[in-house]
Amino acid sequence: MNRSVYITRLASFLPNDPISNDQMESVLGLINGQTSKAKPLILRNNQIKTRYYAIDKQGHTTHTNAGLTKEAVSKLFDNQFELSQVEVLSCGTTSPDQLLPAHAAMVHGDLGGRPMEINSASGACSAGIQALKFGYLSVLAGETNNAVCTGSERFSKWMLAKFFKEEAEKISKLEGDGIIAFEKDFLRFMLSDGAGAALLESKPNPDGISLKIEWIEQSSYAHELPTCMYAGAVKGSNGKIVGWSDMEQEQWSGQSVFAIKQDTKLLGDFIVKKSIEFMKKTLEEKNVPAESLTYFLPHLSSQYFAARIVKELELMGVNIPSSKWFTNLSWVGNVGAASPYLMLEELFHSGKLKVGDTLLMGIPESARFNYAYALLTVV
Repeated sequence: MNRSVYITRLASFLPNDPISNDQMESVLGLINGQTSKAKPLILRNNQIKTRYYAIDKQGHTTHTNAGLTKEAVSKLFDNQFELSQVEVLSCGTTSPDQLLPAHAAMVHGDLGGRPMEINSASGACSAGIQALKFGYLSVLAGETNNAVCTGSERFSKWMLAKFFKEEAEKISKLEGDGIIAFEKDFLRFMLSDGAGAALLESKPNPDGISLKIEWIEQSSYAHELPTCMYAGAVKGSNGKIVGWSDMEQEQWSGQSVFAIKQDTKLLGDFIVKKSIEFMKKTLEEKNVPAESLTYFLPHLSSQYFAARIVKELELMGVNIPSSKWFTNLSWVGNVGAASPYLMLEELFHSGKLKVGDTLLMGIPESARFNYAYALLTVV
């Protein structure tokens, strides 16, 4: 089949003003009235300097997740390509505004327009690339001529101190300090809000550059590794996950069940190792020498992992020096499923890309260890 798929437009939306490290707890609130003891360590390791929240300084909502996504998608349109021309809307997120309806349906509802095919990818960081792959396969197969794909998150509302109040009070009575577990506090200083969108078409831009999608490969390791990041559940002493629907209602708030939690030991043991294993395997199978890549766009949850990735690349014999890396983590923050789009959008509009450049995107997901890589060529 002689058909190709091109990313012809990219857009992003980051809500409100950037929030500095010093401002974070004034927006999210203090748990049990105390400044987090873990915050300095977490911020020193992740090296995020600013991030964006879809809430105001009083914690009130300014944008829903669907609203963030709508804003990013709307930036794709002009008199050359309009909403009425969209054939597929494929949206990925970790943090939908509700259990039902599906996230893509809510985005479509906010956008308006006409009837179109929709797809919602759920999960964690790889949800955005899963949404992209759905659109890519639809256009590649000739089912459609275009697809709008998105990644978005609105984590800030989940991280407000008020949602940990009942648990903190319970801990205070039992242990006297009211300090919530590190696995919950950790992610309050790691995650932020925003949305990115890409237009995929069967033909490249007549003027200006496009990104030809050579391939998108994904692999899950859930068959051999336990759950690492989770929400709407608790992890028992045996490592098994118990979902909210199998718990009593009073446990939901008393244990902050709906907070996003991270098993940092599992994260450290496996996130980099499995990611580079899969990268090496994929590049070899696709016959792509690492040395031939122009740019590597790794989705990093924290700069802490950058040095570990460099070391693992060296151990695996994969030659991608840090001089080829492009990341905007420090000034955009970790925006989960939106991060790959936000990196790609910034590089796409930077003026740095030239025809023939090759871009390898790497998206690790720690929820239960899923990984994705995508190769793009500038045309």
